Amino acid sequence: MKKKIILNANTLFAVYNFRCNLMKELTTRGYEIVCLGNKDSLAEQIIEEGWRYIDVGMDRRGTSILNDLKLFLFYLKTFKKERPEYILNFTIKPNIYGTLAAKLVGIPVINNVTGLGDIFDTENLTSKVVKILYKISFRFPKKVFFQNDDDLNIFLNNRLIDKKVCDRLPGSGVEVNRFIPLEKDRKDNKKVFLFLGRISNKKGVRIINEVSKILTPKYPNIEFQLLGKVYTDEEGHISKEELLKWEEESNIRYIGTSKDVRREIKEADCIIFPSFYREGVPRSLIESASMGKPILTTDNVGCRDIVEDGYNGYLAKPNDIDSMVEVVEKFLSLDENKQREMGNNGRKKVLKEFDEKIVINKYLENLR
Repeated sequence: MKKKIILNANTLFAVYNFRCNLMKELTTRGYEIVCLGNKDSLAEQIIEEGWRYIDVGMDRRGTSILNDLKLFLFYLKTFKKERPEYILNFTIKPNIYGTLAAKLVGIPVINNVTGLGDIFDTENLTSKVVKILYKISFRFPKKVFFQNDDDLNIFLNNRLIDKKVCDRLPGSGVEVNRFIPLEKDRKDNKKVFLFLGRISNKKGVRIINEVSKILTPKYPNIEFQLLGKVYTDEEGHISKEELLKWEEESNIRYIGTSKDVRREIKEADCIIFPSFYREGVPRSLIESASMGKPILTTDNVGCRDIVEDGYNGYLAKPNDIDSMVEVVEKFLSLDENKQREMGNNGRKKVLKEFDEKIVINKYLENLR
């Protein structure tokens, strides 16, 4: 009988998009792969790879005690039925409730804190409850991976975890032989700044619109492109109607989603990512740096792990329009050679620190 391993996240996208090569490596080592998460567009690709998925139907952002209890009981029932050798948890609710359910069934878990969002930014009842749940559940994992030192230190300083089970990963890593520097096909004189990620206020998308309105009159050849999915279930979400209005006001363009972001990254001159959200380490920034693109982002958790200010990009103050305007103008003031050098520095940094093989090997070491 094949050894079985469950990868558990809030969506199938989060499992497949960030762990695909880990799952392929585990498959070659004889594991049967089962993916847990809310069903989405990646379900078909999981089946095509020869893996299975189980739709969780999780209330990802809600704080309903009843819904979370249902999630815990769902995990309990699923783990008892599947009886995997290991469970790999990712994202907040799977990390907490997946760990507690696995403990009751007697299955070892390895957790990955992929980012804390805004749960620790304010001291309220929800954050207090989450800290208690983390403190209880994180007594049991075999290993807990953190993607940046800021998140690790929050857990240690709040005594939510034993330091002995902690380890650091370079985000989700990147396939460096796939995300390689390529020459642009376009021959125009535009300066294209590309945003890749969830079209969300917390990711700084509204800041990009304000920057565009300020700088378009001064630099008519600049264009800000937004690539990513629009979610309507987020607080303060950005609608497609709002994006269309922005396009009428300045040089900003929503270009939808992509099955292979290398095409869009290749055609960009620079990546812009003004997030003021507690990121893990944004995969889009690692991929872009691997392709030799300079990055303008914020001096924020996770973002500053991939960008060294003045070396492979610039860091702006989080949630500060004027500061982001300043770093865009700073980049525009560089000549072509300096811009190219900045991109090359990003590639060097990724090869040294963010190769996906580092992540895969860390998991394999802990599955022995």
